[in-house]
Amino acid sequence: MTFQNVTVAGSGVLGSQIAFQTAYKEFKVSVYDINEEAITNAKERMLKLKERYKQDLGASEEALESAYNRISFYTDLAEAVNDADLVIEAVPELVDIKTKFYQQLAQVAPEKTIFATNSSTLLPSQFAVATGRPEKFLALHFANEIWVNNTAEIMKHPNTDPAVFEAIIDFARAIGMVALPLQKEQPGYILNSLLVPFLEAAQMLLVNGVADPETIDKTWMIATGSPKGPFAILDVVGINTAYNIAYAKGQAGNEQSKKVADYLKSEYIDKGKLGTGTNEGFYSYPNPKYLEHDFLAD
Repeated sequence: MTFQNVTVAGSGVLGSQIAFQTAYKEFKVSVYDINEEAITNAKERMLKLKERYKQDLGASEEALESAYNRISFYTDLAEAVNDADLVIEAVPELVDIKTKFYQQLAQVAPEKTIFATNSSTLLPSQFAVATGRPEKFLALHFANEIWVNNTAEIMKHPNTDPAVFEAIIDFARAIGMVALPLQKEQPGYILNSLLVPFLEAAQMLLVNGVADPETIDKTWMIATGSPKGPFAILDVVGINTAYNIAYAKGQAGNEQSKKVADYLKSEYIDKGKLGTGTNEGFYSYPNPKYLEHDFLAD
């Protein structure tokens, strides 16, 4: 299987990163989102990514401009996937939204197209029927800031064609990732099986009034030597993503998760504090307090 044309559906924080990294590695990329406002925001994110690529990778302006020019933007799904070899879905982490998206995608994508979900915590088998092509569907999960945190977890479901699984492993390597194949479905893959409980524990400490974000982060950073605490990580992940995960668990009956979701919505999302993408979340950017030289002092 040869991939030339890749569509990224969903142009949020991680969707924009996936699209730009794929284009940087010389694939032709189409970006789809639901309206022009979302597309405008995606373009702004990618312009910021160019600066990070220069800073972190030493990328040249010429290479970055070429990468950006390989990206096309669409608000019409049929146009976005017209000749797609692969569609990477990065829409919000809600079952209903993803199911509806795959039902629509199945109607307009070419027969050749492979579908991959970048879902953080949901299983590909939850959406396999909705895709209309379960044998050509699997999970391809990236970490935030993928140009430096270059993991790609590839997770099949029981009906994924083994050849598709191997093809996506090869594709992940082709876009500069370390390919990490999972042989069995696991909610949260490897990374989020470790990370999500950690971030949830921090959020519970906050909403239950145990300590504020800075104190919690400081504790973790001093005790483990980590460069970031959980709330700094949440700002990078995006507070919308944390909210969607907590909301889904709250809807399923977890009262503590519902408490977290309500708190994130009222104190952050409703105030436009979504993390690094909006320059404000638990910290203010571009100079967050946790990077100050005396942050870890008494």
